[in-house]
Amino acid sequence: MIFKSLCRHAEIGANSYLLETSTARIVMDAGMHPKHEGAEAIPHYEMLDNGSIDSAIITHSHLDHVGTLPVLLETQPQARVFLTQETADLALALLHNSVNVMQSKRIELGITEYPLFEHRELDTLKKAFERRGIERPFDLDAAGSIRATFHDAGHILGSVGVTLEAEGKRILYTGDVNFEDATLQKGALFPDAPVDALIVETTRGNHERRADYTRLGEEDAFADAISRVLARKGSVLIPVFAIGKTQEVLAMLHRFKRQHLIPNKTPVYIGGLSTKMTHIFDNFSEVSRRRLPGFDFLTDMELATGGGKHRGPIPFVSGCIYALSSGMMTEKTVSNNFARQGVLENKRHGLFFVGYADPASPGGRIREASPGDDVLLDPAYPPVPLRCEMRVFDFSGHSTREAIADYIEKVRPKKAFLVHGDGPAIEWFRGEIQRRLPDTEVIVPAPGDAHVI
Repeated sequence: MIFKSLCRHAEIGANSYLLETSTARIVMDAGMHPKHEGAEAIPHYEMLDNGSIDSAIITHSHLDHVGTLPVLLETQPQARVFLTQETADLALALLHNSVNVMQSKRIELGITEYPLFEHRELDTLKKAFERRGIERPFDLDAAGSIRATFHDAGHILGSVGVTLEAEGKRILYTGDVNFEDATLQKGALFPDAPVDALIVETTRGNHERRADYTRLGEEDAFADAISRVLARKGSVLIPVFAIGKTQEVLAMLHRFKRQHLIPNKTPVYIGGLSTKMTHIFDNFSEVSRRRLPGFDFLTDMELATGGGKHRGPIPFVSGCIYALSSGMMTEKTVSNNFARQGVLENKRHGLFFVGYADPASPGGRIREASPGDDVLLDPAYPPVPLRCEMRVFDFSGHSTREAIADYIEKVRPKKAFLVHGDGPAIEWFRGEIQRRLPDTEVIVPAPGDAHVI
């Protein structure tokens, strides 16, 4: 059995991996790199002969795991695509939005190969989807030589890790995983049985959580910060990712209002893609494994959105909460526009981060800035001074490094493949595994290198 990374860059980005047995070939995830454009954003699909794979597994619907699935299927039209029902719905909405983004970039940045796929191709794509539930084994090839089981990964709605069994060996690919309960999402439920190989994310390997951290304490600090901004007649901008983080923040705001931590009548705005994704979350409110079962955000919270009965641009007024994408405040997104057009330079307002922001992104530049510094939010406009209150809260959808290390120790893999992390994060895991499990072979797979399992 052979494992090969198809990632173009050995870091967080266009995640894609190949598992090859003597009779079957399986691709795990088909991501698009958020920091690169054009061909550089696509995994090394040229390493796959046309029509050579049996199936693809998509662990969840974030862009860096599903964003180039249509590109993969252009040369692998026979491949079956296995994913959860929730991931199928979210992924299709995300990919349609991605077409729109690429069409804009073709015009604005002159990237002639964009869009990489069209809306009509997505209508064909969904015919390849084979939806599977968690903890229900299924075959990945026609001969039944490789068996798969999905496990709830606790990352976002529909996210899974997967156990693969073939040729007498057991391999587990974590995808993105969170073992802790969040406000909406319940923590992962992964099997404890030993594995021959573990393909494990390392996202937070370079992040040490402070010793006094508790989820409830962090949420209450977030509520207090929001309350203080509203008390001084300011507004709060919360940059969020449309899938997962938006809904987690809404769940927190619902609790804050219910427990009178913030004024109950405070308007909450979301918009654009976040609204569409939240509607999909609501569709699964009764059947998904989550907290707040049956709670519908778009009806039970009386949200103000950029669509529906509140058509037109989202108004910017004092005394409101704006949970707007993108989470990294990428140029031309709603969160970037709001920051540039009034939030950043006004000391009454608050700008509160609740997730990751790449240091090179506008959000990352804001987080590194000191009060009074000029921050470039969009090269098309002058820099804006940072005068608002800026805070960063830890509500990551990824497990702490210690929780993942504990899981690695529990399943005692013969080989541990460290993926989905930057250099320092991977090196922390390498050292920790070697300390805890000296007999485990630790592998950092370079793109294209083949490793025997």
